Amino acid sequence: MPTLPIAQRLIRKGHWSGPAETCTLDYDGRFLRRKRLSTDDGRDFIVDLAQSTSMDDGDTLELEDGSRVVIRAADEEVMIVTGPDLPRLAWHIGNRHTPCQIEANRLVIQNDPVIAHMLEHLGASMTSARAPFTPEGGAYGHGRTHGHDHGASAHAH
Repeated sequence: MPTLPIAQRLIRKGHWSGPAETCTLDYDGRFLRRKRLSTDDGRDFIVDLAQSTSMDDGDTLELEDGSRVVIRAADEEVMIVTGPDLPRLAWHIGNRHTPCQIEANRLVIQNDPVIAHMLEHLGASMTSARAPFTPEGGAYGHGRTHGHDHGASAHAH
């Protein structure tokens, strides 16, 4: 059985150029540390990063042979949120640690009936769609917004 190529280097979008294969993953699939993946053309490879990492559409993994695989955001079930006061709606979404894609005239969230119900009560209009989901990365750049600690220990030296 042949050894699969290993990707241990992540290059953020905008910091690379040249040819690359593609690997299309949904939002949950783009958060990984060590995993076997396949390119869209069926070439298997192993991702082995130093830490769990949130990858954005356009980020690239460099394999040990120097080839690259660009990550693409897959279409998935999302809710399009519109309404008269998007900043207020975005605040309520963020207050519940729900990933949110913020655009000029709409917000996009994962399909979550509980959050959708809350937003409708706040005057939002909700539309189901299939689209790539690329939420904001959190207060400190790349990364997921859930599971962080608000306690004093998070800021200890």
